[in-house]
Amino acid sequence: MPVAIDQACQRRQKDAEGDLYRSIAAQGPRSNFQNTTQGFYIASPAGKLLLYNNNRDPSKLLRLMRGSLREYELGAYAFDRDKVQAEIDTAADRKQDSRYTLQPPKGGLVVRVHARVLDGYKEPETESAAVFQKALSRDNLWITADEQAEIIAGRLPAALKRRIARYHLVDNTRGEPPMWKVGEIKNMELDLEDGKLVGAVHLETEDGTRGYKAELRGNLKASGNRVTEFQLVALGEFFGEGRYTRNAPHGKFPFAVAFQLADGTDVADAVAPQGARGWLDGYLK
Repeated sequence: MPVAIDQACQRRQKDAEGDLYRSIAAQGPRSNFQNTTQGFYIASPAGKLLLYNNNRDPSKLLRLMRGSLREYELGAYAFDRDKVQAEIDTAADRKQDSRYTLQPPKGGLVVRVHARVLDGYKEPETESAAVFQKALSRDNLWITADEQAEIIAGRLPAALKRRIARYHLVDNTRGEPPMWKVGEIKNMELDLEDGKLVGAVHLETEDGTRGYKAELRGNLKASGNRVTEFQLVALGEFFGEGRYTRNAPHGKFPFAVAFQLADGTDVADAVAPQGARGWLDGYLK
């Protein structure tokens, strides 16, 4: 059973899911849960670690997975099925850690967010570098029920505009980006009139090493008490990089971020915004 998780949550969660993940990860080389435990893990139903690897090469990973599966099928990792089932039943009764099992705001909206560097890279030296240079990132913007009501009334809440700027106008195409601080929002204009969204943004760090200036354009429609269309594009010039987003193009480069109302057909629509990880109240503030 393949499972994709955000280990930054599971290694902190105080619930059955967190306990299971830490028990598996603790058997590998990354057992300090104050730091990242990123990687690929293969484990038996009883929680026995069969393989840890942190290589991005698909062919190598597939080879390691098949090798682990052969060992498992040969009975090298037998387990007590009744004991495992009892542990599953017990875990089902435990309360989830609400800090890391976030749900979209009730009565609110989920908006898909994609970002891409449009140009400016040097010729990639490796296949891996080429993949990052062509990457299209994915995140979700959450809008509360009260904010949706304001939008339907023809107003864009200041908190929503600030949330878009701080947490979603980021270059997350090569890794986890630093989010913008409130003081780094030099300008954020976004107006709604006759279903049209028009604005501009200027984001920049105090030391001037990272920034983004862009124009904002979009469309918005509502029917009754529900927003039925939310499309927005930010297009401008970005410069700089973060600790985990190295190898950005040199100087200023064209960068775009697109927002589109989610319809729930993509499993990723249920994933919490990266900016909300561990502090939803701060994200929605």
